[in-house]
Amino acid sequence: MAAAIRAGLFPWVPVCLSVGIALWFTAPHLPDAREWTMLAVLCAAMLAIPRIAMRRAEAGRIGWGLADILWLAATAILLAGIGWGLAGFRAAQVAAPVLEWRYYGPIEGRVVAIDRSGRDRMRLTLDRVRLRDLAPHRTPDRLRLSLMGDHPLPDLGQRVMTTGHLGPPPGPASPGSFDFRLHAFFERLGAVGYVRGPVLATDPPEGGLWWAHRARMSVSRAIRDRIGGQEGAVAAALMTGDRSGISNATNEVMRASNLYHIISISGLHMGMLAGFVYGAARLVLVAVQATGRGLGRPLHKIAAGIALAAAAGYLWLSGGGVATERAFVMVAVMLTAIIADRRAISLRTVALAATIILIATPEALTGAGFQMSFAATIALILTFGPWQRMAHRVPGWARPVAMLVLSSDVAGLATSPIAAAHFNRMAQYGLLANLAAVPVMGSLVMPAGVIGAVLAPLGLEAPALWVMGIGTAWMLRVAEFVAGLDGAVTMLRLPPGSVVPLMGYGAVLAILCWRQRLRGWHLAGCAAGMGALVSAFAIWTASARPDLLIAPEGEAAGLMTPAGRAVSKPSGGGFVIGTWLQEDADDATQETAAARPGWSGERNARMAELPHGWRIWHMTGKGAADRARAACGPDTIVVADEAVDLADPACLLLDLRHLRRTGAVAITLTEQGPGTTPTPALSLTSR
Repeated sequence: MAAAIRAGLFPWVPVCLSVGIALWFTAPHLPDAREWTMLAVLCAAMLAIPRIAMRRAEAGRIGWGLADILWLAATAILLAGIGWGLAGFRAAQVAAPVLEWRYYGPIEGRVVAIDRSGRDRMRLTLDRVRLRDLAPHRTPDRLRLSLMGDHPLPDLGQRVMTTGHLGPPPGPASPGSFDFRLHAFFERLGAVGYVRGPVLATDPPEGGLWWAHRARMSVSRAIRDRIGGQEGAVAAALMTGDRSGISNATNEVMRASNLYHIISISGLHMGMLAGFVYGAARLVLVAVQATGRGLGRPLHKIAAGIALAAAAGYLWLSGGGVATERAFVMVAVMLTAIIADRRAISLRTVALAATIILIATPEALTGAGFQMSFAATIALILTFGPWQRMAHRVPGWARPVAMLVLSSDVAGLATSPIAAAHFNRMAQYGLLANLAAVPVMGSLVMPAGVIGAVLAPLGLEAPALWVMGIGTAWMLRVAEFVAGLDGAVTMLRLPPGSVVPLMGYGAVLAILCWRQRLRGWHLAGCAAGMGALVSAFAIWTASARPDLLIAPEGEAAGLMTPAGRAVSKPSGGGFVIGTWLQEDADDATQETAAARPGWSGERNARMAELPHGWRIWHMTGKGAADRARAACGPDTIVVADEAVDLADPACLLLDLRHLRRTGAVAITLTEQGPGTTPTPALSLTSR
């Protein structure tokens, strides 16, 4: 029985690992010696329990059913403990200094990445950083700079210097918002900022690996120049992962039409490329075999090896981002399964890919890319079997169309709730856009890209790039048309933090229990999984947005009113306020939100009346501390973007000093008084 269980439960391995990783992320911190010791003791105990249970079952002291249950429970807890340890180890591995104050002055470093920000500004990521009067052990390992002017860009691997503004990575705009600090920590980004002047090169570009990276960027520039316009920028992004040429307007229409996944190299691109190379290689090998050569050789294995090499080359050409590495692991596992005479498309194959990714980068679990990729892949695998059984009933000419509609619909249904939860929007006509664009992607763009790459050394890539440009132009036209339709995008409220885990684990529990029918427990497991899914959507539907939101440094305050959230200032703090409105499912601009009824008074001393006899003052600018002290009184909330010295304030005081400890604050107004929810603190440190 135990052997049968072991043979059928591998898909649960990444699930159990992810539980431990998720538990670590509920309060991320660097484990100390005591916690590592406790983890070691727990794992040792879980390793011992199955042996003890089996021995007692053999001696007749307990039943075999109970022994199996103990074996399963101990293994699950062991894997969860390993997952917690993997997350803690990864955090300790990437821990690096973080800038603790605002800095202005000279900045030196080596350029390791060039990209474009969400505000359409070019950005440089630097390592080997030097900052004035800052000791090496307190200097960030990496920092990111937005370029405010239109200055020439340096080369990758080149050491540069400039003068700019820096600060620590910002925290969430509100409790529950995306936490850039955590993302930056795992990227080893210890500071972010901007420069207005030029960036000067101090040394020639380094060779070695950086030569290869510069070659990749040269390929990207050549594709952009040869095709031209945004069509060339999209083609370059598809082939090299360089999205620096794509404008923010293009990004927006791609998001609104649910085609943004085409720009980001993921499993779709890697799968299309590997599939095209695999099919083309098999055709060529069959043709060679028809001449009498290579008879008896396993052509499908040779083709899989060629496709694997092509996927590895694409991984390098695309820059090896996290999403691309994840896609390569999934494709590599499937191609290796073909070589090893195993089923390439199965839940076990997906589980192996997920296990590899979680071991290498546990933080991937929290990202929308990881969640959506595996949700789509699992959904497609579940429909593959039924499709095979009924495909013969569909006329041959209609099968590709039917398969495209089915796969797009299934993948869209699987990923839409996750995308809506992370990005607070749902593209209503995403299926239409994907049906019109994805076939062109698979039949024109990716094959032309592969052919162009093969012909480039001979200088014959122009026809292939011309075809590729036609394909990307079509995709952009589709995106613009769909994004322009009435009601193309529906905005949704930010769900509570429990919603995404309940959706994910509920779906996985229901699927795995139903597929495996584990000792008759599958009905209970499926019921529990479906219950978790229903609970997730019920919690999301019933959730309410906070009555008050206070920005991380007191630069803005937002009051929920019948007309929507009214913010205390019409300008400044745009990113934070824009995030609040987006998470409220409100498409108003900051100026519109500031004009809503609720706030009154001068620009730097805004006041609003609150329910239950309370009021709020928001003080900003020079002299904010003095005005805050004067306004502080009973039944009053005072927010100030300066530190306010009050020994025993009679009001609820949220000054700069307090907010730098708590981060952004959400306030719920009740008859008992305001209830505050601070942003969860990160206890990650490199010291």
